[in-house]
Parts: sequence; C-alpha cells; structure tokens
Amino acid sequence: MKKINFGSFQTRLTLALIAAMFFAAAMSNILIYKYVLNSKLNDLRDKLMAIAQTGALALDADILMQVPLKREGMNTSQYREIAGKLEEIQKANSQIKYIYAITRTEKEGVWQFIVDPSPAMERTRRQWATSYPGDRYNAARFPEMLRAFEGPSADKELETDEWGVTLSGYAPIRDKEAKAVAVLGVDISAEEVYLIQQEAYRRLLFILLLGVIISLLLGMLISKGITKPVEKLVEGTRRVSHGDLHYTVKVKGNDEISELAESFNQMAKSLAESQGKLLDYFYRVVESLVRALEAKDPYTKGHSERVADYARSIAVKMGLPEEKIKILREIASIHDIGKLGISENILNKKEKLTDEELRLIRNHPLTGEEILKPLRISEEMLSAVRSHHERHDALGYPDKINGDNINIFAAIVSAADAYDAMTSCRAYRNPLSKEEAILELKKNSGTQFNPKVIEAFLQILD
Repeated sequence: MKKINFGSFQTRLTLALIAAMFFAAAMSNILIYKYVLNSKLNDLRDKLMAIAQTGALALDADILMQVPLKREGMNTSQYREIAGKLEEIQKANSQIKYIYAITRTEKEGVWQFIVDPSPAMERTRRQWATSYPGDRYNAARFPEMLRAFEGPSADKELETDEWGVTLSGYAPIRDKEAKAVAVLGVDISAEEVYLIQQEAYRRLLFILLLGVIISLLLGMLISKGITKPVEKLVEGTRRVSHGDLHYTVKVKGNDEISELAESFNQMAKSLAESQGKLLDYFYRVVESLVRALEAKDPYTKGHSERVADYARSIAVKMGLPEEKIKILREIASIHDIGKLGISENILNKKEKLTDEELRLIRNHPLTGEEILKPLRISEEMLSAVRSHHERHDALGYPDKINGDNINIFAAIVSAADAYDAMTSCRAYRNPLSKEEAILELKKNSGTQFNPKVIEAFLQILD
C-alpha cells in the first residue's frame, strides 16, 4: 500500500480543496438558513406591527384614559368597553396569546397596565403574574416597547418575562390630537418560532454532514480545475447573503460541482419567489390600511386606487418597461400610507390649518417612507412615497429638490395625485371640472410638475 505523502503538492492541494469546498458549503447553508430564519422572524414582526397598528386605530383613547388605575377599575363601563374591543381583536387573530393596553408612569422605565382582558394568569416562578389596572410593569427590559410611543414596533428577538417566552408587537394609541397616550401590546407564543429554528438547525446539521462527505470524495478525486468553480460558488453565497437573490452562479460541465451550482441557483430562485410573495402579502396589508383610512372619509374614498390607475396610464404612455409599470402602480396605490399617523380631525378639517397641523400634514411622506423601509423595497419605490409632494421648481416638500433630482416614479405620482385631488370633492372645497383641472396641469407644467409627465398625462385625458 502506497504511503500518502502529506508534503506533496497534489496531497496539499487535495486537502486544501476539501477544506475550501467544506467552507463554501458550510457558509452557503449557514448564511442562507440564517436569512430564512431572519425572514420568518421579520414576517412575524411585521405581522405583529400591522395587527397592533390596526388594533390601536380601533381603540378610543379618551375612553381608555378614563379607566381608573386600580383593581376596582375593572368594574367600570370604560374598562369593559375597551376589554371588549381587545377581545374582538384577539378572536380575529388566533395567534394572539395576550393583548393589552399599557402606559408610562412618572418613573423612567416603569409602566402600568390599563386594560388586559385576561388578568388572572397561571402561576409562574414564585409570584402571581397579574395585570390589573394600575399594576406596574418593568418595561425597561424591552427597548422596542419603550419606542412604541413614537410609532409601531416589535421585539427584534424572542423575549422572556413573567408570562413566558413570547414575541411582542406594539403600536401607539393616540387621542384626538394625535398624541400618543398609551400603547397597545400584542403577544404571540414563541413556540412556532422555536419549532422553525429547531427544524432549521436539524436540516443545517444534516446538510453540513453531507457536505463533509461530498467534499472528501470530490477532494480526493479532483485536484485541478476546481478552484474557479468554488470561487464562483463563494461569490454566489456572498451575493445571496447580501440580498441579491436573482444572482446566478454559472458553472459549465456535467460534474458534481456544476450540479451543486444548479442546486444553489434553484435555492436562490426559491428564496426570491418566497421574498416576492412576502412583499406581495405586505403590499396587500398596507393597501388594506390605506383603504381603511380612506373609508373613514367619504371625500377621499378610492383616491389611492384612482391615483394608481392614472399613474399606470401615464407610465404606459411614456413607454416605461412593463416591470417598472407594475411596481409603480403598486407603490402609487399606497403613496399616502403616511397619513395613518395623522388625526382624522386634521385630515377632514374644513378651516385653515394651523402651522403645527400643516407641519404634521407635510410630514406624512416621511412617515410613509419609514413604514415601508422594513419591507426592503427599492429606493425607486421609496422615493415615490417620500417625494410625491416635491415640485419641479424645488418649492415642494419635504426635501425641496428640483426636477433633475426627483425620481420619475415620484413625478408621475405627483401629477396623478394632484389631478385626482383637484377633481374630487373635499371637505374644504368643491371639485374642479375636468377642463379646469387640465388647465391647472398646463399652467403648472415646468413649475410644479415635470413637463414630460404632463405631456403624457394630457394625451391620456384628451
């Protein structure tokens, strides 16, 4: 039997290839499974924030703040009314384990419960875990809860408190003046997440062991012509781990390495399809929120849908690619999502707005951008939300950028939004006729609006 010479070039190259292939396989699977786990967790976080935000909008802050912060407060009509609302939300969302309204105290990091439909919890540790009106709670342990007065949030990791391991989402409960007075908390059991993690770890271990065996076999059989394909796989792993799920690894041949590359490409394709479905789901959620907002105001009902249709027609007339047209219509249908953070009293006010009210109105593009950022959509789509009130002459808001710097998506949505606003009845004025609105578009072409966009829009309107 020939003795293996560990000092020879072929042996060292073979061992190096074994190590390199094992590293590539391990890194690709670790990073991809980590991405999948993070996607699952982010899916739950976004769902929790959406449920919490929708639930907070359904609660009357004035009635909530009338609940006496003592155990006898459970016997009041205000407590029962809010508790009934929370129970309805919990029944509509079967995953919810706990739902409650809570607010800050004068002591930093210490909060107190206002309403919890199920305060009598089972015994945990050595103390009863209660949540009656006025009961104190150490919120300093949960940074996302502390941020909830500023806007919707959710725990970034599984958290443990008196009620066990949960994942929680929060949203501010605002009064008529849009001031956050309390927080709606929504908890779901972490058991599902644990099961996902355990299954992923089992699969990861199996694939790693399989990768070691394949690496040993291929490393001993092949010593040349493998470095370049491995480098391509590593590059593909890096690109996918950074979110480029459409990247394709190109390896020619009919050997195991080319098959591995094909499997990698199929896996990346599957992840891209899953991400697309996830984004589509959240678009539908956001669209539902916008429609719920518009449904409260008969003057703006259907506004976003009409703006989306106008925007699509303009894009078609301007010759934009079909893929661009599709995503433009999607983002145009939710361009006013930031108005969820504005009080209905301000949105429907007939009198002249105060400076502070005007500031809140003008902040809605920024609020909309912040709501959509977690979805990891393109900068082009975010700009349609952030910049749809910018002007061609740089006199718009929030950034006062000029026509050369305004993304074409934002320029199209701006014109479509303005036309629908002019031709729709509003609480503070009657609508313009189609002819009058067209004159306004012509009059403001080159100042408020992009001339090319208006040229295409006028051809459609004619």
